[in-house]
Amino acid sequence: MTIAVASAADGAPWEASLLAELGRSNGVEGITVVRRCVDLVELLAVAGSGQALAALVDAHVRRLDADAVDRLAASAVAVIGVTAPGAEADVERLRDAGIRFFVPSNAAAAVFTAVIQAAVAERSESGGSPAENAFGDPAFATGSLPPDQRLAGGSGPASGRRAEVGTSTMDSPGEPARTRPGKVIAVWGPTGAPGRTTTATTLADEMARLGQRSLLIDADVYGGVAAAMFGLLDESPGLVAACRQAQSRRLDVEGLASLCWQVSADLRVLTGISRADRWPELRSTALQTVLTVARALADYTVVDLGFALETDEELSFDTLAPRRNGATLAVLEESDLILAVGSADPIGIQRLVRGLGELRAAAFDTPVWIVLNRVRRSAVPGTPEIELNAALQRFVGQSCAALLPYDLLGLDQAAVAGQTLAEAVPASPLRGAVTELAVAICGVPSPRQGRRRK
Repeated sequence: MTIAVASAADGAPWEASLLAELGRSNGVEGITVVRRCVDLVELLAVAGSGQALAALVDAHVRRLDADAVDRLAASAVAVIGVTAPGAEADVERLRDAGIRFFVPSNAAAAVFTAVIQAAVAERSESGGSPAENAFGDPAFATGSLPPDQRLAGGSGPASGRRAEVGTSTMDSPGEPARTRPGKVIAVWGPTGAPGRTTTATTLADEMARLGQRSLLIDADVYGGVAAAMFGLLDESPGLVAACRQAQSRRLDVEGLASLCWQVSADLRVLTGISRADRWPELRSTALQTVLTVARALADYTVVDLGFALETDEELSFDTLAPRRNGATLAVLEESDLILAVGSADPIGIQRLVRGLGELRAAAFDTPVWIVLNRVRRSAVPGTPEIELNAALQRFVGQSCAALLPYDLLGLDQAAVAGQTLAEAVPASPLRGAVTELAVAICGVPSPRQGRRRK
């Protein structure tokens, strides 16, 4: 079988000499170069069109990074790096980009053939299916079932999904090793500012107060404000730095911890971009690596996301283009649970129903819990709990996992002080509702149990 190969050498002499040797052997070497690409962009386009099974990439091709290698791998193309003879720096650069097969540029065509065949064989044999998600209906975690049938798994409710991520790592220097992978909670909601950031920040804080090691990541590509809600004047987004390290395959648990703000003993915050024009710095493949490391750092990683789910870039460019909403889609795909936040008013419910339709069309294999924010009697006739659940059952066939009351005064006090609700207004009804949501997700006893007035 002759393997179709595309090459990107940026003018390196080995490409022409290899083609000449293959021409003299009349293709009996087992490979044939079907396309000589002028740059990496053209190589990605050729890989996406299915014209090649393998790609020969020179170590000095511009824009060669982990994101490009992952996109080639997503097109089922085996990547082989070509290095200068004896150049350890070239090998190190290719390894940082995620390339595992190398060949020196002065090697004979038979050596190229052997390495390409080995890379293609490994690519065809690799594969696997994701483990089953342990998050199900909210009632499954809130006491409707016997204790022995509830969500299990240490201090968290999920036990098996993406277990391959967890290895024996350290939370931070000097802390004990952890072997159980953490869980990723994506906080998403439709357009209209339904309260995604408020829900995400309060939820992460309450999880930390329940004794869970929590990490809040601000991944809103349209401009995050999580840092401001904690009173952090952060001009250097930690998430951008983490993505840069992930691009070069150098991000580890200690490195991620050093990029986070330590807000409390069990709560870290990884700040995001405050300007929407910086969205290209949040690449989806790099963000997936950040989430992988975050699972080893924290028991629960809460990710604040933007609203948009469109992928129209594929219709606007002839080649593979960076996707503005790629970071949001990547987090939703990698998460263990999606909290869909909507505003509890007629317009907010309408937007939420449409947004849930878009979320369903994206076909994520992740459970979705509906959280209604700003619940108040003035916006809903009758009893809000009954009317809101009836509306959701009618239009989406699902009830609410949590109803968060509208506490405008408490939120204003917390925003002015740059504190969380637990710090600024400990008795806030909104905080109490989010605490119960955190208890349902984590599967731990509620701190309010046993507090009865004499």
